[in-house]
Amino acid sequence: MFSNLRLSICILCMAHCCLVFAQQEAWVYLTDKQNVAQSISNPITILTQKAIDRKNAQGIAIDSRDVPVNENYITQLKAQTGIQVMAKSKWFNAVHVRGSEVDINALLALSFVDSIDFANDGLNSRPALVQDNFSIENTLVDFNYGDAQNQVEMLNLDCLHESDYTGEGITIAVLDSGFTNVNTMSSFQRLRDNNDLLDGYDFVDRNADVYNFTGSNHGTKVLSTMAGYIENQYVGTAPDASYYLFRTEDVSSENPVEESYWVEAAERADSLGVDIINTSLGYTVYDNSAYDYSISEMDGNTTYITRGANIAGEKGIIVVVSAGNSGASTWQIVEAPADAPNVLTVGAVDSSGDYASFSSQGSAIQPTQKPDVVAKGSATAVIDENDTIVTNNGTSFSSPIIAGSIACLLQAQPFSTVDEISQAVRMSSSQYEFPDYFLGYGIPDFCNALTLLSVPEIDSQDIRIHPNPVSSTLHLNASEGSPILVSVTDTLGKRVVEDETLYNNQLDVSQLKSGLYFLNIHSSESHKIIKFIKN
Repeated sequence: MFSNLRLSICILCMAHCCLVFAQQEAWVYLTDKQNVAQSISNPITILTQKAIDRKNAQGIAIDSRDVPVNENYITQLKAQTGIQVMAKSKWFNAVHVRGSEVDINALLALSFVDSIDFANDGLNSRPALVQDNFSIENTLVDFNYGDAQNQVEMLNLDCLHESDYTGEGITIAVLDSGFTNVNTMSSFQRLRDNNDLLDGYDFVDRNADVYNFTGSNHGTKVLSTMAGYIENQYVGTAPDASYYLFRTEDVSSENPVEESYWVEAAERADSLGVDIINTSLGYTVYDNSAYDYSISEMDGNTTYITRGANIAGEKGIIVVVSAGNSGASTWQIVEAPADAPNVLTVGAVDSSGDYASFSSQGSAIQPTQKPDVVAKGSATAVIDENDTIVTNNGTSFSSPIIAGSIACLLQAQPFSTVDEISQAVRMSSSQYEFPDYFLGYGIPDFCNALTLLSVPEIDSQDIRIHPNPVSSTLHLNASEGSPILVSVTDTLGKRVVEDETLYNNQLDVSQLKSGLYFLNIHSSESHKIIKFIKN
């Protein structure tokens, strides 16, 4: 009797699993958008003024990716049999749907559907991805002054704080899994009193009450490393920055829709004019193994979330991402979106600056150096949802420590571009000349980064250079016919390109190492200096 009952239960469980996994996840790419030309010519209809100003300051064009998805198309998709619309992306002009394979494929009959990309690789040759928990269990520490001292001074960030660069005027979006009690904790009272807790949204539950979800305090602790403030006991790296809080991670399960939530949140951050995104999330495998990614797909341009992170960087946002906690596992390498070339990937070290064994490593699979830099991620001082200072391990915390530090740097150099800021952080780091897959370029020195960015540039009204950053050939927009005498110096003042006369307004810089340089333009009337970055 008991055996029959147990068999029946097993059969029911198997049937339930089959029913659950019969529901597929897919991205439906659409053919076009509405009113593209009109929206681009009148961008205030699709972006905030802050977003427009940020793009203009960095010379970033407003394009069709800024135009929203056609809501009429979404309405029609929702009306299709068996289809549940989960999320949408204006950057990809795509909608994330859930349904059976048959019902999803039937969407191809709609005239506005361009293509369908299943999360299950076996259905269309596409990989999938999974979220890794980036924080490791905490232990209580004594409540005393300086609990955050080591993680701040390791980066020489106190140098910027002493100059009143504390992130004021800079906006950070935190994309995470839960922000329990942020709206009531005394640790964030300063943040609320200064009206720097701007807004939030729960992309998982689709509501504006981002504090209502209590299933995870991860985002609370992540935020504390930047914005936490307890007088004489704890100061985050950017206590005077402003923050948007977006919940994109569903801790109850692992499904590809979470990367779509992330892209939605990044798009909203872009529309709001956010300067920096921090995300302490990473994806490699899912509850349904058919969606799992392979190591070879951490190539900087495969996963949906990685491609979204790359676009965020192109839009002028500094995207800071945790490397992951897979260093001691069989996976070992960075997790999406930390493989993206347009993000600053942050690994972890201990209080002595030594590699933390759990920190995910870079590899030759990534197109750029990963991790980029490291910060304290072992026994990091954070504040939990009970207003208690505790220590946690994980790149979840080294990443926001860097993001907050960058906010201070950006406050000091508000007209620097994403590439200039990111490159200065890399160049200031402890092993910039000899990076590796464990520490990347090393531990940044933010005082030195500020010095690098503060080198005066004497620009010209009649001479501009492009592209910048440059890989091989630098072009000068100057009047044709007049030869130009130029030289190039590095940040130490060493001349790396001797005086060279240009007759075609082009300079070959392919032989230079990656870094920040100064183009010196000489004439009988003046001497002009223009910064450029060599990729």
